[in-house]
Amino acid sequence: MSNTNDITRKIDIAGKNMDEVRQNMVHVYQALEEKGYNPVSQIVGYILSEDPTYITTHNNVRSLVRRINRYELLQIMLNDFMKNSLGETD
Repeated sequence: MSNTNDITRKIDIAGKNMDEVRQNMVHVYQALEEKGYNPVSQIVGYILSEDPTYITTHNNVRSLVRRINRYELLQIMLNDFMKNSLGETD
């Protein structure tokens, strides 16, 4: 008899074009940098809390980041990190 806690749930997030998400996040990063914030800290704060006030309204990037699915963003970020760490290329 299998315990449901032993089952690994598979998550496959499909949706927005990965390049579109990357481009949007570059805009968010640059706007945060322009306003004098630490972009990495601000973006991490947003991802963990889903509180949009971590993201500046400068260049309308707060609105932009709210249209990005956080799970999809994390999947893309981890995928890119692992490819870079393992020396893989597309």
